[in-house]
Amino acid sequence: MAKTPKTDTKKKNAKALFLTGQYQQKEIAELVGVTVQTISRWVNTEKWDLELASLTITKEKQLARYYAQINEINEAISMRDPGQRFANSKEADTLLKLSSAAQKLESETGVREIVDVSIGVLEWVRGFDPEKAKELSELFDGYIKTKL
Repeated sequence: MAKTPKTDTKKKNAKALFLTGQYQQKEIAELVGVTVQTISRWVNTEKWDLELASLTITKEKQLARYYAQINEINEAISMRDPGQRFANSKEADTLLKLSSAAQKLESETGVREIVDVSIGVLEWVRGFDPEKAKELSELFDGYIKTKL
């Protein structure tokens, strides 16, 4: 099936609805006038679910989860009898992996931060050069897609 401007509009509308996180695929299909299979294909081929996750799961939330898990393991260890309050090999491995993941997350820039900075720069440029803002918008969009 050839891509048409009407299809592009439907896809953009469907994506916007999907990224709100408030609609099921069936509802989106009905609202934009396509089949559920079409929505499912767009979600899977263009990885909308990853984009939604990057918008809804903030770095702070994920870090809090890592630290809560680390704390839970440490609490379980501290409840053991004296002389037994150390991590077994499985716990040590899990603690190491969680700590490493938290450290990596703290040091890298997330998609949400990139989007926020991109929007700020575009708004600033738009104030004095709307054409340059359009050009930059396409570049930012391409860059952000590489980070998803």
